[in-house]
Amino acid sequence: MTSGTVTTVSSNGTYSFTKPNREVITLLAGLGVKGDVHAGVTVKHRSRVAQDPTQPNLRQVHLIHAELFDEVAGAGFEVTPGDLGENVTTRGIDLLSLPTGTLLHLGAEAVVEVTGLRNPCAQIDGFRHGLLKQVLGRDENGEIVRKAGIMGVVRTGGEVRPGDPIRAELPPESHRPLERV
Repeated sequence: MTSGTVTTVSSNGTYSFTKPNREVITLLAGLGVKGDVHAGVTVKHRSRVAQDPTQPNLRQVHLIHAELFDEVAGAGFEVTPGDLGENVTTRGIDLLSLPTGTLLHLGAEAVVEVTGLRNPCAQIDGFRHGLLKQVLGRDENGEIVRKAGIMGVVRTGGEVRPGDPIRAELPPESHRPLERV
């Protein structure tokens, strides 16, 4: 599935676990979501700033698939768009199977380059106790499976709205699987 639809867009100008839904967000090339606390050339996530505030921001935009909300609902958890801090909620595109470097065309103009997987943190359990186990598990080989979405950087700016199409453009070189960023 290399195409889908934007279902919801969210942003927040202050640090908060959740992000309120918006009618539109504006992506700014090289920065992220206009007015969002995580926008910038260098890292903005608090734990990463504490490690090295000069490292590049590979987490300018957080995308999550609405199918995850359906999955965790089956385990008794109510999660809605923006609740996990994502900027773009999608449906119909298998975000977690995309290779690093995939270009996601969102709407008419915006392009986000996929940099890696979101590494779910303990704050998820603060939001809904036990939810972390639903979005972070292990496969049959004991390898960690991260399901809390993907991260990316804005290559081409533009407005993104619910209902906008998403098209994935896979990188031409040999594909590298997503790793946590």
